[in-house]
Amino acid sequence: MKRKLLFACLAGVLATGLTTGCKPKDGDGGTTSGPVAAWVPEKNIEWFDASEGAPVNRPVSSGAGTKQEGDTIKVGMIASLSGSEKPWGDESRKGAQLAIDEANAAGGINGMQIELLAEDTAGQPATGKTATERLIGKNVLAVLGEVASGVTGPAAELCQEQGVPIISVGSTRTDLSETGNMFFRVCYTDAFQGAMLAKFAYEDLNLKNVAILTDRQLPYSVGLSGDFRAYFEKLGGKIAAEDFYEKGTTDFKAQLTNLQASNPDGLFCSGYFTEIGPIARQRADVGLEVPMFGGDGWDSTELLTSGGEGIMGGYYSNHYSNLEDRPEVADFVSKFKEKYGAEPSNAMGALGYDAALVLIDALKRTSAMDSKSLRDAIAATSGLKAVSGTITIGPDGNAQKPGLILKAAMYDASAQ
Repeated sequence: MKRKLLFACLAGVLATGLTTGCKPKDGDGGTTSGPVAAWVPEKNIEWFDASEGAPVNRPVSSGAGTKQEGDTIKVGMIASLSGSEKPWGDESRKGAQLAIDEANAAGGINGMQIELLAEDTAGQPATGKTATERLIGKNVLAVLGEVASGVTGPAAELCQEQGVPIISVGSTRTDLSETGNMFFRVCYTDAFQGAMLAKFAYEDLNLKNVAILTDRQLPYSVGLSGDFRAYFEKLGGKIAAEDFYEKGTTDFKAQLTNLQASNPDGLFCSGYFTEIGPIARQRADVGLEVPMFGGDGWDSTELLTSGGEGIMGGYYSNHYSNLEDRPEVADFVSKFKEKYGAEPSNAMGALGYDAALVLIDALKRTSAMDSKSLRDAIAATSGLKAVSGTITIGPDGNAQKPGLILKAAMYDASAQ
């Protein structure tokens, strides 16, 4: 599919942390004087079928499911409310609660209020599964979350077994769709994200011989590296070398030295922001001064600080930016700031909102207040105008929606 490229305004996330509009305003930290490090939106890329129409065959749940009881409609949410992914978990819960509060203020669903029950996963797969089990035990009709693919996997398997739909906020690992017909997501998949990054690297950055650095302990990272490799090689690119590390690593010089020896013209890093910062700082020490890029796991206001000079000129793909020139975005950012006192610090606020929005829309259309009927309504979502883009749920349970490429650059807000 031909992809339409839309250029966004030049502004972004300030190094001190807050995502801003095109020019900081009084009361938001004041007007910034002189250039600052910022994530500058480069391209907004329309969704395309990276799988090229691969057949969809998702197992059908035989679980009994749940039914609405009492005066409220209970929905669950699993999120990393503690641990290293807490910035994502906090924002996703805030976004979901905002959407539910709005629905309740508008009269709820047939006069019934929606109640959001949130459980902390601490970013751990086993904890996430236990949290999901507790929510289903409380008779929730659906579960929202998680962000991390490794945490979502066991939770989705449990939901499939029990017959309760789960709408992932930010889990992009492609094969999660194969869990079964109870799994959905509002984020794009790594099949799309990896292909988008491969095409951007090959055609826009003119990179032909890229090195890959993968977190072998992180299912998201392993999956994204594989999807990037497949599409990059399909385009004619070569993988110079690939090396690995594990979550929590702080010294990457051995891996970076090995990759530098392969003489790559680019470095693809598929892990989370917690390790990307040190990688960005240390790569200059071994002379690996080539374009560095990665996926939405980079999304954190901490990265511009933790990556220092090493992250400048780097690129990553994301689902959303506060800076997009769409009324849905402006309205969301305004409401989020009014409720929480600050603009969203990462894309998970918008994706949490959108996951709840898809659920609320389905609750309005479901034929009965039970999890099985609700699943069918979620699957039928089409053309829903959400914050991160217009969402249609495909036959694989995945959202068909656009993606963004952002760049770390110096930005002089006072000159705008």
